[in-house]
Amino acid sequence: MTDRRPVADGGNPLPVSLKQARLPRWATPALALVAAGAGCGIGLGAGLDSTVQWGLIAVLLFILGTFALAAGVEGARQAKDRLATSLVWVAFLLAVVPLASLLWETVARGSKVLDGYFLSHSMGTLPDAMPGGGIYHAIIGTLEQVGLATLIAAPVGLLTAIYLVEYGRGRLAKAVTFFVDVMTGIPSIVAGLFVLSVWILILGFGPSGFAGSMALAILMMPVVVRSTEEMLKLVPNELREASLALGVPKWRTILKVVLPTSIGGITTGVMLAIARIAGETAPVLLLVWGAKTINNNPFEDAQQSLPLYVFQQWQQGSEASYDRAWAAALVLIAFVMILNLVARGIARWKAPKTNR
Repeated sequence: MTDRRPVADGGNPLPVSLKQARLPRWATPALALVAAGAGCGIGLGAGLDSTVQWGLIAVLLFILGTFALAAGVEGARQAKDRLATSLVWVAFLLAVVPLASLLWETVARGSKVLDGYFLSHSMGTLPDAMPGGGIYHAIIGTLEQVGLATLIAAPVGLLTAIYLVEYGRGRLAKAVTFFVDVMTGIPSIVAGLFVLSVWILILGFGPSGFAGSMALAILMMPVVVRSTEEMLKLVPNELREASLALGVPKWRTILKVVLPTSIGGITTGVMLAIARIAGETAPVLLLVWGAKTINNNPFEDAQQSLPLYVFQQWQQGSEASYDRAWAAALVLIAFVMILNLVARGIARWKAPKTNR
């Protein structure tokens, strides 16, 4: 094999370095600080009042500076890699900043009236403009409505997904898949109008928590179907074939092999679907109407829920109602966050164990 290394005058090959010049680790944070300072300076010099504009200028300077510095030290190929990495980090920060700002604002304003009294009392006969009151009736309504919606949607979604994965063939399966896709994009107000026209206007039933639960179940079903379907598809076919080879019927194979294997992912999908419907306001506004007092019976009379409570309190326009709206929004965010944490915990607990 021919040695292609450069040769010195004495005939000995020159040593070839395998190490490429690299920027030090502190270069990126230092460049970010310089870009932030330059962005603030340019913003002040140009008379820009918005700090968002300062931030955008700093981001642009950081991206251009990273690319130019990497191109001069590490070469064009590594500069492109650093440019792509910088764009990913910038996109991540642009997504996190509004979320962090929303959480900070909700915690700062919602903590003013959030205490044990607020969680254990209802509005009763208290005027909305007066301070006091609580969200106990809204918590009860949300738990009952979401619970009933889960009891309706989870079994239907689970059985639909089992049919599509294990039995679905031909036109019926294609039609079911098509309608599930359509239902995924249905606005919540459409589900509320459908239940309103059938349950209240045609059948003559009054507003109730159960009416809102039916609309929430319509929104929940496609999420459960899609998540369960994907989990069932992840179960290896070898497990099904081994069970069938032992003479076990197909329905028993599904019940004893397929479902236990995918139960973690299925439970996670159901929990995420519950979190998706917990903040819906439009169908609850049409079908539940809201109430200032405690109604423990979801099948009769109007009932309150947390998202509807937030909307109604914000609509009042007084300082006290604004505080209650922010506190109720904080409780709703905490409820959804707890559901997501529970879903992650169940997924990790039920995940297949490996020897690694």
